[in-house]
Amino acid sequence: MRKYTPKNSVQAKSYFNDRFFVSPETPKIDPASDEIYSKDLEALLNKFEISNSYIEITELVIYINPEDNLNVLTFLRDELEYESCMELSAIDYIATRGGFEIFYEMLSYKKRKRLRVKTFIRQKQPIESVYSIFRMASWSEREMYDMYGVKVLNHPNMKRIIMPDDWYDHPLRKTYPLTGDEAASWYEIDKIFGKEYRDVVGPEIRDCANIDRYDTQRFSRLGHEVPYGTDITDGKEPDTPISYQEEGGVPIIRKLNPADSVTLKERR
Repeated sequence: MRKYTPKNSVQAKSYFNDRFFVSPETPKIDPASDEIYSKDLEALLNKFEISNSYIEITELVIYINPEDNLNVLTFLRDELEYESCMELSAIDYIATRGGFEIFYEMLSYKKRKRLRVKTFIRQKQPIESVYSIFRMASWSEREMYDMYGVKVLNHPNMKRIIMPDDWYDHPLRKTYPLTGDEAASWYEIDKIFGKEYRDVVGPEIRDCANIDRYDTQRFSRLGHEVPYGTDITDGKEPDTPISYQEEGGVPIIRKLNPADSVTLKERR
């Protein structure tokens, strides 16, 4: 398989520019404003180093050292009654900070409170598994490794969970193209038929905006629908009356006239 060469900000070059809207940050409130969170934070400060803390959207957020993740989560479960770890994953900050932000979403049923534990690791720095105290970490940590390449120590079954074992790179990294890299476009051809069939079959079309009206499903265009399997390789398509509802179907509020419709040249 050809080696994939990482590129900076390849996702930013996608034509889906509206996906990169940066929303304004939500307000961060002093934990002292909430009696329960204030007591929880005080108990944590007496045991661990907390580099930052605040309440964001009614939820306490704390930042810890990566070496303390197992001890902090154990303390939250056993001493502060945060019985469940609802989710854990990573956020890619390789380009801006050289690593990943790891977060653990904790829930206390008795207090009816949520607490988010955050920590930061360098790109190739491993982090300890929390599987020994929360079994849900089994799949979540595997997914974190599979999608981001974060190495988790002392996990009972640390291998990919979504992608094939021999997949190159990690698809949720920001350096990974949205439609896959060159290795991805040949993966199934190489696996199913062999590399000698690359010239026969051709690469997989991974462009999600690609539309081929001659494909096997006969992609429909309004006014040019054809039955499944109809041979239209000569380029001729039957003109069919434009209708916005099927005959005998459920009537809509008012009858739509095709002449009154407008085709937009670009998205609003």
